[in-house]
Amino acid sequence: MMDRQVRWAAPMAGSLLLGLGACSTPSSAGPASAPSSSGVATSAAPTRSPSPSPPAPHATEFNPPGDIPDNQVFLDYRVPGSTVHVKVPEGWARSSANGTTTFTDHYNSIAVAVLPVATAPTTASATRRDVPALRRSVSHFAAARVRDIRRAHGHAVLVTYLLDSAPSEVTGKVVRDAAERYEFWSAGHEAVLTLTGPKGADNVDPWRLVSDSLRWR
Repeated sequence: MMDRQVRWAAPMAGSLLLGLGACSTPSSAGPASAPSSSGVATSAAPTRSPSPSPPAPHATEFNPPGDIPDNQVFLDYRVPGSTVHVKVPEGWARSSANGTTTFTDHYNSIAVAVLPVATAPTTASATRRDVPALRRSVSHFAAARVRDIRRAHGHAVLVTYLLDSAPSEVTGKVVRDAAERYEFWSAGHEAVLTLTGPKGADNVDPWRLVSDSLRWR
């Protein structure tokens, strides 16, 4: 009787071990889940690629302070009481004082005056007479240079110098200016043309256009 009970128990124990082994085999159906802080397993979130950054906008183009735009329109202007003509920028403010007409826009100005003078100016007369007068009349006058120059309608004496602008009525700011003073002469009359703008401004072409345009007719 005892021998039969032992033989019966052996197959049962083997079957139980086989069943336990099958239950302990890891599943290969999917990746292991990470336990959350609550103890419940959660699936890992898929990694997403960052969205591409939008293209950078183009830099805004603008004219630096003092630069006259390339598309500026110029108009013929006759100096009152004379036969002198000169081109001036359209839209600039005009004022007159002590026989001088001045056109201004922001940091730039064009001043023209015609007066009776018996003889033509020279570099010597400008150095002796005009440079000292400018030194007394303008703020922080410096770096004067006097030379002869040819323009489209004749000869002129050119005086270049630096000065401080008048304070801005809005900000009170003072700008360091560069000036070109042209002295033309014809038949007992001198035309003085002064072009002023911030030091370093790129106004070579417009200033050349204006100074080339002055003529008697």
